[in-house]
Amino acid sequence: MRVVIVGAGQAGAALAAKLRSLGHQGPITLIGEEPAPPYQRPPLSKAYLLGEMEEERLWLRSAEFYADNAIALQLGQPVTGIDRAAQTVTVGGAAIPYDHLALTTGSTPRRLPAAIGGDLAGVFTVRSLADVDAMRAEFQPGRRVIIVGGGYIGLEAAAVAAKLGLHATVLEMAPRILQRVAAPETSAFVAALHRAHGVEILESTGLDRLLGDARVTGVRLQDGRELPADFVICGVGITPNDRLAAAAGLTIDNGIATDSHGRTSDPAIWSAGDCASFPHQGGRIRLESVGNAIDQAEAVAANMLGADQPYQAKPWFWSDQFDLKLQIAGLNSGYDHIVTRPGDNGAVSFWYYRGDTLLAIDAMNDPRAYMVGKRLIESGKSPAPDTLLSTPDLKALLKA
Repeated sequence: MRVVIVGAGQAGAALAAKLRSLGHQGPITLIGEEPAPPYQRPPLSKAYLLGEMEEERLWLRSAEFYADNAIALQLGQPVTGIDRAAQTVTVGGAAIPYDHLALTTGSTPRRLPAAIGGDLAGVFTVRSLADVDAMRAEFQPGRRVIIVGGGYIGLEAAAVAAKLGLHATVLEMAPRILQRVAAPETSAFVAALHRAHGVEILESTGLDRLLGDARVTGVRLQDGRELPADFVICGVGITPNDRLAAAAGLTIDNGIATDSHGRTSDPAIWSAGDCASFPHQGGRIRLESVGNAIDQAEAVAANMLGADQPYQAKPWFWSDQFDLKLQIAGLNSGYDHIVTRPGDNGAVSFWYYRGDTLLAIDAMNDPRAYMVGKRLIESGKSPAPDTLLSTPDLKALLKA
């Protein structure tokens, strides 16, 4: 059985490795558009941008791993087409045959429109090694950076900029940062942390356009104010890379639509990671996280080999900003109230409830609360808020 994997990121690498660990003996080809071997993306906007991590330390596996496991890496060239009838993919003019094809094509950061200056020099996104390498020289003490978008990527970039001595300003058009993904309590905690480190956060502030001729020199806000900038970082979300799948006639629904086992609308084609949407709790979701990329890819690998097991998502995320380790478990969609539990030494956790049901947790420098919350959510247990607040040792909740 010939397996071709398109997309050499976290999901693609995990899928290839899992196939071998499960005993698959047939050819595996892992195709990546970037020239680098599969690497970690989360450190790009943190340790790598700070200069605390070399490129080789980002690599998920050594070059020897792929050779030793007979995984053929084809890097630096995109797949330009899928012929579903012939069961081939085209790379650099050559057709590669497959029996099973996995699309782990990831996602692309949204850019600001060219009509408002998004194509000016000095405007960056944060997604790939090339993105970060292109902007690293900009991070010089005393310079001014404006970050458009108060999500996790933008805030992580702001934290790095402040640590390196830059003047960082975050523009968020919503009433608060992290509004799409977190409760007001988490937003307020993170905003206070950034302001304490000198980051200017402007909420309810819309961008009118970027200023400059060939290179960005500042921004004009919708209220008419103009702010100077030496460079701009765009952190306004990502879109799933589903164009290749769409061109091949696969079903698209907020990304590449799969069934509960990871199959697309073509039974010989599978998908996993940022690009894939899948059934979850009566609806359909797409998760943008390292944890989902690995778990879903490994589930697909097993199902390719006949496991016939539906993928059960166990969402978890994290973000590092200054001295904050924010750990998140569960999905907070539909919550109606928050329970705040103080921890030790300034730590705190916010627990999301819908009625009596625990949905998710945001833990701020509180790994114990995160660990317990994650296990409670995965086991379907929901301690009453009074019990949550009055129990000295959170681990006792796991035995209740």
